[in-house]
Amino acid sequence: MPGVRAVIQRVGSAAVSVEGERVAEIGPGLLVLLGVRRGDTKEQADRLARKLLALRVFEDDEGKLNRSVEDVGGELLCVSQFTLYGDARKGNRPSFVEAAPPEEAEPLYARVLEALGAKGGRFGARMSVELVNEGPVTLVVEL
Repeated sequence: MPGVRAVIQRVGSAAVSVEGERVAEIGPGLLVLLGVRRGDTKEQADRLARKLLALRVFEDDEGKLNRSVEDVGGELLCVSQFTLYGDARKGNRPSFVEAAPPEEAEPLYARVLEALGAKGGRFGARMSVELVNEGPVTLVVEL
């Protein structure tokens, strides 16, 4: 069953603030919005981190998407986002029953953050995220 879910955006820059205080910012690279599902494992988190580091979403000299964030020396910003597991198929108010509870999600978020060598938002906080999407390139990755 698929688990950890990420929405990634190739960015020229990105930043995250909590209560008006900027807590992290990057230049060119990837913004990763990370959702953790109930029952996700360390192995799934590790696989996702490896995948994101190897994902070829940056152009080579011929304009083809052949370079990874590591290849281009890009930075990473990872923000926890339980709403990625929101289910809006019924009614108008999303259900979040598939999202992992904080005590389950936070260690996996921290694990992905560390494996990516990424800067991060503040887990569980109400955050403001700013970004300049380049391309635009936006993908959903779920493993």
